[in-house]
Amino acid sequence: MATRLTVNEVKSLYEKINNWGRWGKEDQRGALNFITPQKRAAAARLVETGQIVSLSLPLSTESGPENPQPVQHMMLHAGPPGYASLDFFAIAPHGMAFTHLDALCHVFWQGQMYNGFSEREVGRFGARRCAIDVTRDGIMSRGVLLDIPRVRNVEWLEPREPIYPEDLDAADKLGNLRVSEGDVLLIRTGRHKRRAAKGPWDPRREGLPGLDASCLEWLHERRIAVLGCDAVSDIAPSPYGAEMGLPIHVGTLVIQGIHLIDNADLEALSNACAKHGRYEFLFSMAPLILERGTASPVNPLALF
Repeated sequence: MATRLTVNEVKSLYEKINNWGRWGKEDQRGALNFITPQKRAAAARLVETGQIVSLSLPLSTESGPENPQPVQHMMLHAGPPGYASLDFFAIAPHGMAFTHLDALCHVFWQGQMYNGFSEREVGRFGARRCAIDVTRDGIMSRGVLLDIPRVRNVEWLEPREPIYPEDLDAADKLGNLRVSEGDVLLIRTGRHKRRAAKGPWDPRREGLPGLDASCLEWLHERRIAVLGCDAVSDIAPSPYGAEMGLPIHVGTLVIQGIHLIDNADLEALSNACAKHGRYEFLFSMAPLILERGTASPVNPLALF
């Protein structure tokens, strides 16, 4: 099994996998540029049965160890007299409770976001660069599930348990496919199966499984467009402490321009992939057009 990289090795890796300027100095879409019309058309041909699987958790209004900032749901009008019911939702999408897409402006490294834009481009006004509305046309491509518990022959990964490049290779082989350019890559850790069996826990204290920093080079070589996970992609809390933050978040969002889906629910997808005998499908997602926003709640869909 691989050993953890040192801080200096991770910093050197950031330099090796850097995508700044790859699509021009003004680019704000990052690795979404890997998804071509031809890639979308090929992905659409994967639909055979028409089955749809949602990959999203409910937007919970109940506070709990995973959800310190629940959704606020208020009824503006309900019941007679009148002709309609009206309500209001307030959602803080970041964190470890809601399925959401991180914008490339979400994380900074040494004062910069993706493509070298200054962190000062984000302020009380929101984000002037790399905001979530760069995805306003939606994201549709081939989706691929790498099911790590299935590869390891376990029910789930434990909190703080790392995933290494050899695990990704093994899951690639299990699915009889190869993660390739423009794919939306989804990593299952079994988090929600563990939650169903053992109950909720505080991921900020007890942790979550995730990708070891050594996986960043693997992701770069495969030229993925989007990375998603049923946890937060990173091992949490970060094994590198405050100095490095979350290296997968930094190495994807900032360094490579790869948007991240956090807190997906991949249990039904895992079962569907096993049932159909394939781990590839049409992936579709339409984030909200939140101008200057740093994230959007999402309901990603897999179509078989």
